[in-house]
Amino acid sequence: MAAAVGAEAKPFIKVAAICGSLREGSYNRGLIRSAIEISKSSIPGVEIEHVEIAELPMLNTDLEGEGSFPPVVEAFRQKILEADSILFASPEYNYSVSAPLKNALDWASRPPNVWDDKAAAIISASGGSGGSRSQYHLRQIGVCLDLHFINKPEFFLKAFEPPAKFDKNSNLIDAKTGENLKQVLLSLQAFTLRLQGR
Repeated sequence: MAAAVGAEAKPFIKVAAICGSLREGSYNRGLIRSAIEISKSSIPGVEIEHVEIAELPMLNTDLEGEGSFPPVVEAFRQKILEADSILFASPEYNYSVSAPLKNALDWASRPPNVWDDKAAAIISASGGSGGSRSQYHLRQIGVCLDLHFINKPEFFLKAFEPPAKFDKNSNLIDAKTGENLKQVLLSLQAFTLRLQGR
């Protein structure tokens, strides 16, 4: 009986993971796959689902009906609405977020804004700064969307610097990077529960 005290499992949270790259071999997709594996193996109470954005049309309000959206947009918005928090994984394009990611952000922000009041974290694998400038732009966008980002730890992966971070199939193989990713997920879990008062 005494062993059960303090051993209570954390409440369940659902995380929607969004990749800003449409490339099948994207390192950021590899980070999402790794995040899913880590959550399953060592973070009880966290379920991560990769929510695809490749099929979303470019934002055009002419496609909106009376309180409705194209079916693919409706499905995407519903996934975001049902999530407790969001994990963004995206490369940096021209010092900013990728076009597919910005498009997804805009579609889900159309009234009613389904990003509203959700916890979020950002991870990025890119050249140069590892995606830091795109992350700061995403944080700025998040202010308008009422997203609440964890502040630490930050995760900027310089994908092309040795030692090798990914295998030929873009799967994460670097143990230190995996541990850093785990810390981001733990922080997102704790922040989500705090925001929800659980």
